[in-house]
Amino acid sequence: MISTFNFANIPQIIFGAGKLNELYSIIPKFGNEVLFVIGGSSLHQSGKWNEITAILESKSINFSSISISSEPSPSLIDDTVARFRNKPLNLIVAIGGGSVTDAGKAISAMLTKEDSIKNYLEGVGNKIHDGKKIPYIAIPTTSGTGSEATKNAVISELGPKGFKKSLRHDNLVPNIAIVDPELMISCPPSVSAACGMDAFTQLLESYVSPKASSITDALAFSGMKYISENILLACSSGASDVNVRAGMAYGSLMSGITLANAGLGIIHGLASPIGGLFNIPHGVVCGTLLSEATKTNIEILKNQGSKGKLALMKHAQIGALLSSEYHIEEEKILDYCTSLIETLEIWTNDLKIDHLGKYGIEMKDVDKIVEKADLKNNPVNLSNENIKNIVLSRL
Repeated sequence: MISTFNFANIPQIIFGAGKLNELYSIIPKFGNEVLFVIGGSSLHQSGKWNEITAILESKSINFSSISISSEPSPSLIDDTVARFRNKPLNLIVAIGGGSVTDAGKAISAMLTKEDSIKNYLEGVGNKIHDGKKIPYIAIPTTSGTGSEATKNAVISELGPKGFKKSLRHDNLVPNIAIVDPELMISCPPSVSAACGMDAFTQLLESYVSPKASSITDALAFSGMKYISENILLACSSGASDVNVRAGMAYGSLMSGITLANAGLGIIHGLASPIGGLFNIPHGVVCGTLLSEATKTNIEILKNQGSKGKLALMKHAQIGALLSSEYHIEEEKILDYCTSLIETLEIWTNDLKIDHLGKYGIEMKDVDKIVEKADLKNNPVNLSNENIKNIVLSRL
């Protein structure tokens, strides 16, 4: 039976190797004054930024640029907006990882406002953004957050009272997303691994979410298929294979679309407080917690009888997918769930996903993390003890 559903806006999507070249004919449709938001080093090191700027200059496109080398903070967004508010910008273009595309999204939204982004962040400020923005194009260079397809920008403030909170409005979805897998080829193995695990986490959490629908299931399933086939290759012998990178880019894009419509679970509910309290990459948090959180969810679902049957079946479907089986036998549901857990554990080990302790997280910090954790749309209710054990298992 097809479920009823509402489906969020998505940008115009331009997907494929070499599609970055379409940017130069798109820009004049918005105007001739462009602000580029780029990463701290990757575009420069690959030589791609020099190539981009040479084409912009040859086409007499006026542009400025800023570099983002960490997850965007309120002060970074505020300072950038103050610097460019009085310039006649027609378009913001972000080329980079999730932090860069989130920063570009936030800058485009806040250039229309006169005060701090903090006032508009969920759970922090008391204002609601009206959706007015400078037109925005997102061009990802990693396969992780799917930010190029979502309506929220995640903003982080690090410290004892730190947070990771979203600026959100339906109109903040990028006008256009250009997803060119050629841009991912220079992404190093450790980043490819963490980002890939983040994307798979988003797909799995949205697939088993109580808010999932027939359409998000279809998109999430296809995304997990492509990531499962390519994630180990993207971090090893297939790193320079544009088809491998395209599979990862597609999975990441689907994860952005599905999370925007079905929500996420406990892994992302933990990633927010951990990322606010400690300087740790978002993908590492998600990747390191993925197998343990999935194992915990499955163990509790097993004991829920008919109440947990649908969510357990959906975990089994992905276990079968990762075993290259597409038609599962009901009597083997638990076997497929075990297979899912085992595959995720293999990925975690083979991809060398860091433990949380590497980033200064200690036993004394766990209770505070658990206190701030959010179940979000987890398929099963978890006790504080369950959540604590998930964190401890990867300390």
